[in-house]
Amino acid sequence: MKRFFQRLGMITLICLSFVYTEKVATVLIEVDDIMIKIKEEKEKYKVEPVNAIIKNNTIIPGINGREVNELKSYYKLKKIGQFHPENLEYITLKPDISLTDNYDKYIISGNPLKRSVALLFLVEKNANIDKIASSLKQKNVSGNFFVDSTWFENNNEKVISLIKEGHVIGNLSYNLNYNHSDFIWMDTIIKKVGKQENGYCYSEKDNVQFLKICAINKNYTIRPSIIVKKYPALEVKEKLQSGSIISLPVNSIVEEEIEYIIDIISNKGLKIVTLNELLSE
Repeated sequence: MKRFFQRLGMITLICLSFVYTEKVATVLIEVDDIMIKIKEEKEKYKVEPVNAIIKNNTIIPGINGREVNELKSYYKLKKIGQFHPENLEYITLKPDISLTDNYDKYIISGNPLKRSVALLFLVEKNANIDKIASSLKQKNVSGNFFVDSTWFENNNEKVISLIKEGHVIGNLSYNLNYNHSDFIWMDTIIKKVGKQENGYCYSEKDNVQFLKICAINKNYTIRPSIIVKKYPALEVKEKLQSGSIISLPVNSIVEEEIEYIIDIISNKGLKIVTLNELLSE
């Protein structure tokens, strides 16, 4: 019994020693010049999150904020030996209203604060995307190819190749019918085989049933802000804004004008990105 109490006493002392050491270390960190500087400066580098904008059944994504992680910043700067704001570590602050909680809304734009746009190419069953893909590569731009299930079935390897090259594949199902079994089949291949993180449906008008199906399967539904009809470059130039989601058919006119369209966008100081990047908060 005596030995038991001796051991218990030793264990208690060791535990108390650890607690005491930890408290002393915390106090020392708090009074360190670098930590004091971090606390003084941290508000300068805090960025408040921006909520997504929801209006009826539409949504525009928000933007994450950030704040300084004091302890991680301290340990990193302590190794350097002095305060350098570029080496601060941050915690992500998510918006209260977020795109990730609202699959049941039509995405009508990216957040204009990001100064970016996305190009969507509608790929029907017999379309040839080679010229457009080549132009994008030449301009070092990534696109979003929304493909029909017939084209998808006939071009499985090209689908995976496009994803590997940094493009995004959108899902048009069979003739834009998201009730059709092809939607789930395509979605599975895009996500499981192609390893694409997000799935995307497409709609130019309201369809509550299709929107619900896409939402249940965690696909975002895109409603483009610019739908090109006859004169691609002219229509883009007239309607272009930061955050625009631009829908283009795959045809000879778009093939001819796509590089000029890219120049129009770049000359406005806007970056062309994939939907993954445009919609990321």
